Amino acid sequence: MGPVSFAQWLALVLPLQTWVTIRAQQTACKQWDSSNSLDELGLFQGGDVVLGGLFPLYNMPITQDLSYSASPELMHCYGFQMRPLRWAQAMVFAVEEINRNPSLLPGVRLGYRILDSCGKHPWALRGALSMVSGGNKSCSSAHSVPVIIGEASSTQCIILSRTLGPLDIPLVSYQASCACLSDRSAYPNFFRTIPSDFYQARAMAELAKRFGWTWVGAIGADNDYGRLAIQAFSEEVKEAGVCLAFFETVSRENLEQDTARAAATVQSSSARIILVFAWYTDVEVLFLELARRNVTDRQFLASEAWSTSADLLQNAAIFAVSRGVLGVAIRSAPIPGLEAHLRAVRPSWNPGNPVLKELWEQVFGCSLGGQNGSASRSLTACEGTETLQTVQNVFTDASQLRVTYNVYLAVYAVAHALHSQLSCSQENTTNRSPYCASTDNLQPRQLLHHLSQVHFTTQLGEEFRFEGGDIRAVYDIVNWQDSPDGLLQYVKIGQMEGSELNINDSTIMWTTGSKTVPKSVCTEACPPGTRKAMRKGEPVCCFDCIPCADGEISNRTGSVECERCPAEFWSNSHRNECVPRDVEFLSFGDTMGITLTTVALSGTCVTVAVGVVFVYHRHTPLVKANNSELSFLLLLSLTLCFLCALVFIGQPSEWSCKAQHLVFGIIFVLCLSCILVKTIVVLVAFRSARPGANVMKWFGLGQQRGSVLLFTCVQVLICIVWLSVSPPHPHRNTNLQRSKVVLECVVGSAVGFGCILGYIGLLAAICFLLAFLARKLPDNFNEAKFITFSMLIFCAVWIAFVPAYVSSPGKYTVAVEIFAILASSFGLLLCIFAPKCYIILLRPENNTRKFLMGKTPAQ
Repeated sequence: MGPVSFAQWLALVLPLQTWVTIRAQQTACKQWDSSNSLDELGLFQGGDVVLGGLFPLYNMPITQDLSYSASPELMHCYGFQMRPLRWAQAMVFAVEEINRNPSLLPGVRLGYRILDSCGKHPWALRGALSMVSGGNKSCSSAHSVPVIIGEASSTQCIILSRTLGPLDIPLVSYQASCACLSDRSAYPNFFRTIPSDFYQARAMAELAKRFGWTWVGAIGADNDYGRLAIQAFSEEVKEAGVCLAFFETVSRENLEQDTARAAATVQSSSARIILVFAWYTDVEVLFLELARRNVTDRQFLASEAWSTSADLLQNAAIFAVSRGVLGVAIRSAPIPGLEAHLRAVRPSWNPGNPVLKELWEQVFGCSLGGQNGSASRSLTACEGTETLQTVQNVFTDASQLRVTYNVYLAVYAVAHALHSQLSCSQENTTNRSPYCASTDNLQPRQLLHHLSQVHFTTQLGEEFRFEGGDIRAVYDIVNWQDSPDGLLQYVKIGQMEGSELNINDSTIMWTTGSKTVPKSVCTEACPPGTRKAMRKGEPVCCFDCIPCADGEISNRTGSVECERCPAEFWSNSHRNECVPRDVEFLSFGDTMGITLTTVALSGTCVTVAVGVVFVYHRHTPLVKANNSELSFLLLLSLTLCFLCALVFIGQPSEWSCKAQHLVFGIIFVLCLSCILVKTIVVLVAFRSARPGANVMKWFGLGQQRGSVLLFTCVQVLICIVWLSVSPPHPHRNTNLQRSKVVLECVVGSAVGFGCILGYIGLLAAICFLLAFLARKLPDNFNEAKFITFSMLIFCAVWIAFVPAYVSSPGKYTVAVEIFAILASSFGLLLCIFAPKCYIILLRPENNTRKFLMGKTPAQ
């Protein structure tokens, strides 16, 4: 509802405040507005107790003069509506039915005073005050109403409830569904026979969640009904991830402009589901605008205010837009005898009443005469034989009574409250309750108490009571479908009672004419393998789909987060399943393993070949020189060095991890021990060649063997301690390479591994130093010179090994260690034995004692 001008409120509120004050002080008063007769636009029947009724018989107000030169007058509205007149006749029918009922209000005749509210608060407020004041100029309460049944709009009910609250006059609405009116502290005199919009919004929310609609547009009346209903819907769907794409409001004062703006928003929005909380006349204008724009692919969710509107269903101009509407409707119930009452209505009941006259003229297209107006002058005179008995229209249709039944129920609720109020004074005359009264002294405050306690069984066998000011929520779910006559009809497809929604999905016809549920999402749900990433400054329904990181998966649609795979698993290429990681180790089957194995075996073969040559020429001076036994032991150790590289290849296990470093440490120490002893032998032999020196007797064969054994035993002892304290062991490394499990041997104790390498390095350094000192001894074949070169290569290889070993990942760590072993072994083999093999095989003439002693020139 649009804002009210200052002049309107000044003309309405100030007289209202003056009237309430004067009535409270019980002093003389006068009627504040007598410019127009209110009863001429309503229905009236006297009785012992007169019930008030407000119905929007017309819906289009006349533009008022706001020039401030005169007091603004509330002129009669135009735009006659048949449905509200049917509601008013339901009140008339209920009153007459109660008057014929001997068990309900016996001896009391009910009357009614029904006025037009125009669907706007100034007219509703004027009518309500006229009814509670008695409608006469003396302000006598003789004809005042103790209760008002109405109004249809939530905004009007808010104003009326707050206005009539100080007078304790009950207000029983048949269609005001705003959830705000459930607040008993703010509206203690308000009751209704329609469920709160809180439950309607919940039903809408359940539909959105049921069909997976997360991107919904909303259009609402610019009043409490529309705004608060959309707010309740938003709160209900917030946790379900449903968002409002837009929210447009339409007001009666600027209906053309507002509907054009709303239609443009609907056309430009990506939302395919549009929720509409508005009066059916407003929806009709909106749909006509959408049809003009050819916007026919939107699925509309209808509120109870228009979900069963016959005017919309029969308007062929909007079929393309309205087909497939899914709506929440007030539950329907039959009223026996009402259709006969409606068809018996005649203008002669109230001659001159413009409401019945306009009904007659619209239905039969003739003029009853006696009234001035261009419409009447353009019509032919009625014959007087017209009857509604065979007429089929909105007014006579009693097949689906919804709001009509709410009016009927409201009258019966008031009647039962009056019955309780009047009967308790007759039953208990000695201790009369303050809430009991007679028809002569009927107080609205007493009726208000009995209304809150009312409890009866309806004609349908259902229990009726007010819970605060509300009733139990029951809704029908309807769908607009094609009918055999080429028009549209609404079909009940389900029901919502309380918070339980039951729908037959297979019976729904959607706006596309198919059975396929339409989609309405801002962003399609993220597929498996991705996760949602919110867009800054946009609703939660609008997001980006980000692929899961390596090692993480999402195996369901619409995942908010990705789950990390277990330690032994990794994500597949689609990031939707955890698969076992590939196991990586240096195996004999891969290219690197084959290459290193070939090199190791080649080195072994070369070493064995050198050994064969030495065995074959074991009696020659070159082989005998410097203890041939050490040479053969060195060749054996070099052979084992080449072979120990093979221990590092293959899947690591407990025994292989221990054997790798144990064999490597002991064999290399054995090899270096032989070289060191050979170097010492060279130095000792040179000293023995001097006159008077007899050093060799102190370093003979026994001492040489003992030295090799001693040096080797030290390494064995270190290995035993290492294996006892913290031995090497296999380890499944999942952090090195994300998609693989690297099987590796960890050294266990880094100190133990360092001692082994350190001892090897110590022997190599001593050997290199001694050989370097003996490199210039005066022999034609000085072995110390070749040992120096071999130790230089050995040390260079192992010094370079350390950083390469530390920085190499996975199986390449093992490959670096094998390469160091093979490189250093080849260095020792070639530097020490290649010169000897050259002389033995290619220069046999130099293989003499004299040549080796330096007494014969080299050939």
